[in-house]
Amino acid sequence: MLKLCLVFMLCLFPAVLPAAESDDVQDSEYRKFRVLAAGFFEWRRSQQPAGGDDIPRVERPDGWVPEWSPEALETYRETYREYLRAVESLDTRNWSIERQVDARLLHAAVQRVQWELDKLRMPYRNPLFYVDQTLGSVFELLILSSPMTPERAENLLLRFEEFPDTLKDARKNLTQPVQPFAEATVTTLSDIEERLSRVEAGLLAVFPEEQKRRLQRAVDRAARALEKYRDWLDDDLDSMRRAFAIGPHDYQWFLLNVALIPHTPGELLAQGRQAWSRAVAWDVLEQNRNRELPDMPLFQSMDHQVKAAALKENEIRSFLEKHDLMSVPDWLQHYRNRPLPEYLAPLAFMGVTDDLTSENRLDEDAFSYIREPAPDLPYFYLSAARDPRPLIIHEGVPGHYYQMALSWANPNPVRRRYIDSSVNEGIAFYVEEMLLQAGLFDFSPRSREIIYSYARLRALRVEIDIRLAVGDFTIEQAAEYLARAVPMDYETALEEAVFFAFNPGQAISYQVGKLQILRFLADAKLDRGDEFSLREFHDFMMKNGNVPIALQRWEHLGREDAVLRIDALGAKPVGVPQ
Repeated sequence: MLKLCLVFMLCLFPAVLPAAESDDVQDSEYRKFRVLAAGFFEWRRSQQPAGGDDIPRVERPDGWVPEWSPEALETYRETYREYLRAVESLDTRNWSIERQVDARLLHAAVQRVQWELDKLRMPYRNPLFYVDQTLGSVFELLILSSPMTPERAENLLLRFEEFPDTLKDARKNLTQPVQPFAEATVTTLSDIEERLSRVEAGLLAVFPEEQKRRLQRAVDRAARALEKYRDWLDDDLDSMRRAFAIGPHDYQWFLLNVALIPHTPGELLAQGRQAWSRAVAWDVLEQNRNRELPDMPLFQSMDHQVKAAALKENEIRSFLEKHDLMSVPDWLQHYRNRPLPEYLAPLAFMGVTDDLTSENRLDEDAFSYIREPAPDLPYFYLSAARDPRPLIIHEGVPGHYYQMALSWANPNPVRRRYIDSSVNEGIAFYVEEMLLQAGLFDFSPRSREIIYSYARLRALRVEIDIRLAVGDFTIEQAAEYLARAVPMDYETALEEAVFFAFNPGQAISYQVGKLQILRFLADAKLDRGDEFSLREFHDFMMKNGNVPIALQRWEHLGREDAVLRIDALGAKPVGVPQ
């Protein structure tokens, strides 16, 4: 199948590449690579599992439904192996650094599929995986801020109607179910009928009239299928294995081959602990400095918060330009707040409730869905109900939305479509402290406390991630540790611990990515001296913001040491035919 796909892509090749790039693609080996990359990323749009993380969300083909039958799993495995062989057969030794970076990106993207299927073995071990492939597949469409068109409604119906078949496949595939993940699944689905009833009621208010009856039937069948799945898991809990850790060997494989991070788990653990101590120290000093100041009040209403967020987003954009920190393109739309829709609220636990747009929706605003301000809101919602800027910076401008919009506008299609989260989260965390140090919060001391609290959490996640992955922590121990050490509410801490337990390698991305960026910046200043421009540095990093920092550093500065260390620590070499 892959060979036929590649032949088809080769025939269409002039249409696949942007016109401006066609003259640049001269040699046959690089031409072969570009066809290979285009085919892989198109295949990945359909094959990639649904999930709650907002960074790797992909636009699915129209009419797409998840397919996780045992036969489909074997096809996915055969296909990624063919892609892997094809990438590893390329001879890139005489390519420019820029092209070698592209080759390493594709190699890492293919190995992420190997990580999911053959290292984590998510479809075979994790019952929560199928909650993502059912409720999560619907969540992907509900999160969109665009109007509810008949086409979008049809796609929602198709995904609801697929629930029973997906959950039948789950029973066939879950040959090694892990008890803590199954327990989390049972808890997650404890009130699923009531939640889906509320989703249905919210959708009926916006659905096309002619599709409402079908929606009611589809949601009813979906709820019953999820309840049966929950009960099936609950009945078999005692027979399941409790161990969920992947172990240090596979964790190291992920760091080197997928995330392209030039460090061992032990080195990252030491970095995380040092960063956490630093964040705690500065947080304590900030709180001491502000000890006689009143607490920051909550917004009076959601409407007040929405309006304040719009003003603050504009202020941040102006601050970036005025202080020569980075360029904000005129075409870039805005990152807004919006009330959480009634059809989305019952499934808000499924992932980050924001819409960052996409490669094909750059003319639309991005949105963060918020709740009515209240003192009992979860950790991140509560901070935004006091000052929206920290979350605007991380999720919006100049964080995820800004960086991903610039990356989606990159003329290089590999850099538009390669997504891993490790560098994206590192950038979003970096810009929080960058704007703190640049003076954005000079007249808002309680806001500085929010930034330091975020820093404590992100640094602590490194230890949580690694200790969960190697088996030193249970999920409950991780949640208790987070709740006490950040501190944060236990509900959010438990959600984080569960997510990190079955997504090893994701939680380290914030702190590890930020530390790599700081080194990248320091090296750039050292190399460029008086010619160094902070604006130019940030503009390069954001345009290539999907590219791991080790590769950015190699391309921008010619410093290959981090890439060589990745290879030396045991990553599969790229570009030397096997």
